[in-house]
Amino acid sequence: MLREIRPAILILLLLTLITGLAYPLAITEIAGVLLPYQAQGSLIERDGKVVGSALIGQEFKQDKYFHGRLSATTAPDPADSSKTVPAPYNAANSGAANLGPTSKALADRLKEDVDKLKAENPGASVPVDLVTTSASGLDPDISPEGALFQVPRVAKARGMAEDKVRQLVTENTAGRLVGLFGEPRVNVLALNLALDAAVRN
Repeated sequence: MLREIRPAILILLLLTLITGLAYPLAITEIAGVLLPYQAQGSLIERDGKVVGSALIGQEFKQDKYFHGRLSATTAPDPADSSKTVPAPYNAANSGAANLGPTSKALADRLKEDVDKLKAENPGASVPVDLVTTSASGLDPDISPEGALFQVPRVAKARGMAEDKVRQLVTENTAGRLVGLFGEPRVNVLALNLALDAAVRN
């Protein structure tokens, strides 16, 4: 019996070393050489300091900044670890709200958010991505329509011309991947950094 088990154990150990250690280390090294920016987490720096990642959204609450998609991520409640509290863009706990279309809590939250945004920009229809969460809760991007909807608020808060702010949105809009895949999108952190830079210049 030991004669039959020994080859199976050896193959298990060999494959564990190859697929669990050697392969991940080799791919990590190759990625670090060929794609260093992506391999290090697509980090964005300003004045030599890391301010975020192009892959993970951040919460911007001030009127002078563009706001991203809502985030449904949570974290353990510091007062009671058996409960959770909202923790927007918590990269350690990616996930959606899990509320279905018949949920009263979801309907109430959507109505409140839509009403608030309509008051902010009464003449425009509210883009859906400004009132819904993404599946990950970490989405760093919004649609160009979502960014353009916010232009009047941002321009007013900064004392800038709306045309200048619209131009920044256009300059920071990424198209479809190779012209085919995905949708046009605006990275909110990159747009807000460009906005800060435009004000400083």
